[in-house]
Amino acid sequence: MDEITQSADSRMQTSRFPSLIAIVGQTASGKSAVAAEVARQFSGEIINADSWQIYKHMDVGTAKPSQREREEIPHHLIDIVEPDAEFTAAVYKRMATEAIEDIASRGKLPIMVGGTGLYIDGVLFDYSFAPQGYPGQREALREKSIPELLELIQQRGIDLSGIDTRNKRRLMRLLETNGVKPERADLRGNTLVLGVTTSRNQLRENIEKRTEAMFRAGLKHEVRELAERYGWQVEAMKGIGYREFKPYFEGEQSLAETKRQITKNTLELAKKQRTWFKRNRHIQWVESVEEAKESARQFV
Repeated sequence: MDEITQSADSRMQTSRFPSLIAIVGQTASGKSAVAAEVARQFSGEIINADSWQIYKHMDVGTAKPSQREREEIPHHLIDIVEPDAEFTAAVYKRMATEAIEDIASRGKLPIMVGGTGLYIDGVLFDYSFAPQGYPGQREALREKSIPELLELIQQRGIDLSGIDTRNKRRLMRLLETNGVKPERADLRGNTLVLGVTTSRNQLRENIEKRTEAMFRAGLKHEVRELAERYGWQVEAMKGIGYREFKPYFEGEQSLAETKRQITKNTLELAKKQRTWFKRNRHIQWVESVEEAKESARQFV
């Protein structure tokens, strides 16, 4: 294939995709603030890619953008399901793709922002997700505890690398698919992927400050209401900032220890996110809003 033909094919592939900026990074890295500035500068709308912000009523502990922020900049895929509803990466991919097309059709710039790597990569690399397991299998797996699921996974010799072993839903999917990973294509055309990075010390400070702010904003009250309404067993209540309260409400742990556990688990999550995103060679890493806006300016 000659150079002219290659160039034409590249333009055709790019033209099939609406422009998309994805802004990714660790929790508390500042990516939401960066995305908001890029959206203001380039008439953008934000698509949430945080697997906990999809749930209704879970506001404080998921650090959702405020109502005022959502009125200023349209946000998509926030508050779309109840905490006891099932929601998969495959469903996210479909809904996010629809949001991208809708935003672009109105002459706006779609900006996907979040830290849930599987959600983001499912869209960026057009993952072909395995189908859901049959109902009887899913019900049988749902009745098992996490240790029982892990034992089954070990018996089948399924690779657990990169999997959050405290996420029951992910463990169930591993067993349903017998460990088969989603198939992925090349990076979608017409896409800029920005990664917001910060020093480890700054990240720790950000996490500690955010945790304190959540407690002041009424996190304990929010968790109590959700636990009373949905129970501790629903998947949404396994999220960081929620699950740590169970021993507190059962009288087994102090509020100060609960706060420390939330900070500790958030730092562990940030480490896993860093590992996930570092594997993506398409990410352009930035350290400031100005760097991000300059990259976006060149892309747009």
